[in-house]
Amino acid sequence: MMKYARFLKKDLVRNKTIYLMSLAGLAYYILFKYVPMYGLTIAFKNFTPAKGIIGSPWVGFTHFELFFNSHYFWRILKNTLLINAYELIFAFPAPIILALLLNEVKSTFFKRSVQTVTYLPHFISTVVICGMIVDFTSKSGLISSIVEAFGGERSNLLLNPDYFRTIFVGSGIWQGIGWGSIIYLAALSAIDPQLYDAATIDGANRWKQVLHVTLPGIKPTIVIMLILNIGGIMNVGFEKIILLYNPMTYETADVISSFVYRKGILEANYSYSTAVGMFNSVINFMMLVLANRISRKFNETSLW
Repeated sequence: MMKYARFLKKDLVRNKTIYLMSLAGLAYYILFKYVPMYGLTIAFKNFTPAKGIIGSPWVGFTHFELFFNSHYFWRILKNTLLINAYELIFAFPAPIILALLLNEVKSTFFKRSVQTVTYLPHFISTVVICGMIVDFTSKSGLISSIVEAFGGERSNLLLNPDYFRTIFVGSGIWQGIGWGSIIYLAALSAIDPQLYDAATIDGANRWKQVLHVTLPGIKPTIVIMLILNIGGIMNVGFEKIILLYNPMTYETADVISSFVYRKGILEANYSYSTAVGMFNSVINFMMLVLANRISRKFNETSLW
């Protein structure tokens, strides 16, 4: 123990500048991530601002039981899981495919041009993106005009619950495909070029090189990103949901995060919304641990 203490003291003296630089980040996480966790206790209380967290009476798991027994539970759980499943199926592979395609491009000018064009939507704010989606999908919008040109009828697509998930996931792919491809392009640049030379000598064409050299080379990165995505499977960006959905599309658009927003902010039902949010976080944590354990067992790649 004394030996460890001396080592720690020596390390603090030697790297004092680095430790001082880390204090700001450490303070941020303590003040804004860990200290607010005390507020989770209101999920087990009948919280009122006048009495405060300590003065509010305990009610145990009452709010959790109300949520599990409500007719909203299965609807928002299904919508949350379906939207995230669609994003895992369609949105997650999109940056990988774009990175693989860009990796095959020989023209530097064309490659950089495509990268610039695909990166730009990421820097547009969510409010502006949603405004564009509302305009494009309105009855007088661009998409309705295209549908009419092919013999269809004009309609407001965002008022149709059957189209909401497609619009949400599709617009997310458009906004994030370029930015998401950066990490995979970085992983591709780390692959040893000699592996491609060896594959060419063995008679492998470009497709076989992708299958046997490129994909195995970026496999650890793909697995890590997949684990992180699975760990957030119960999270859907509520800002975009709130800006796009309406009472007519609650059937397919209402998710846990938007439900928490309505109950907590609009209806001031703080304890109930905290209970719902806590349930969401626990499920996310369990999914993250499970995905990491499965990945470590079968692929020997994991976050920890």
